[in-house]
Amino acid sequence: MNIYTRNGDRGTTSLIRDKNISKSDDRIQLVGTIDELTSHLGLVKTMLRDADTVHLLEKIQGTLITVMAGVADPYNREYKIEDGRTEELETEIDRLEGLFERPKKFILPGGSRLSAEIDVARTVARRAERALALVSVRFGADAGTKRYMNRLADYLYVLARYEDAKAEGRIMAEKNPENSYRMPVVRDAELEKEPAGTIPGGAGSSSFNEAVIQEVMRRMTETTRISLASAKKLIDRLEKEAERRGSKAVFAICGPEGNPIAVHVMDGAFLVSFDVATKKAYTAAAVKMSTMELSALAQPGGTFYGVDKMENGKIVIFGGGIPLTAGGRIIGALGVSGGTGEEDHSLAEYGLSILPEVLQ
Repeated sequence: MNIYTRNGDRGTTSLIRDKNISKSDDRIQLVGTIDELTSHLGLVKTMLRDADTVHLLEKIQGTLITVMAGVADPYNREYKIEDGRTEELETEIDRLEGLFERPKKFILPGGSRLSAEIDVARTVARRAERALALVSVRFGADAGTKRYMNRLADYLYVLARYEDAKAEGRIMAEKNPENSYRMPVVRDAELEKEPAGTIPGGAGSSSFNEAVIQEVMRRMTETTRISLASAKKLIDRLEKEAERRGSKAVFAICGPEGNPIAVHVMDGAFLVSFDVATKKAYTAAAVKMSTMELSALAQPGGTFYGVDKMENGKIVIFGGGIPLTAGGRIIGALGVSGGTGEEDHSLAEYGLSILPEVLQ
């Protein structure tokens, strides 16, 4: 497989669920900044002699790969950052601060080559954190990831000051070594293991960046959203089934983010069914459940009571909307309108049942 694909020659690229987006997109800027950060941490690792610190930086690199995967595939819970990873950084920050007197004044980077490189990594981490905040406003972001990125920059600042203090001979002995935290030294065989929850070939791999690219390219080939061609095939099958049942319906299919892909109106369908079908599809994509299920939860006293009053009436709570899934992922949603809620739901379920055939 060639390293070049020519897919981005026109200034566009793809994420797991979004195709042909501009490379100026905030999410692409964020992924690029995190990739830059992992490279800076790789440089810092080559300058460190402490095996435990090197191991921690490798774990951080592995976590950053998971963060990048989460930006590309925000609906995948495997890419959420648990608070335990942030707490690990906090524990190491506290340990390091107990070993030297941290200066209370503004620090000019450059006390040593090593601390200067760590400070560069710190500033890139802060830039990544700002980019994440921007993505969070526009697209949403995992709260655990935001906490981790904030604490990572704090850790790198303290690590740089610790290395300065060590170079100047200002390190104190640990007061309670038997109770203090220390990352275990990891042997070469252990470093070859893949960290849980990260992309294969991540931290500890000699082909770090290449492995990330290969994995992302592999995921690009998976069915992550229903195509227009597949939507047309599905609608064609649905229309035949509706005719068999004696129904005149409107079929609407949207992507996983709720944007319309195709809408088809059968002859004789009610005029209002066009708007209702598109809203059913949008609702199923937005809440990631069928509108029939949502209806039960939206009754007085239910978890989603009042949800149909949100988003300027775009949410509906009667049957006929259903998420479309493939490989355990939501690749779009289908809305059917033309009969009763139960009849529309039954026709939508039929559409879901034949989806695997349509996608072949």
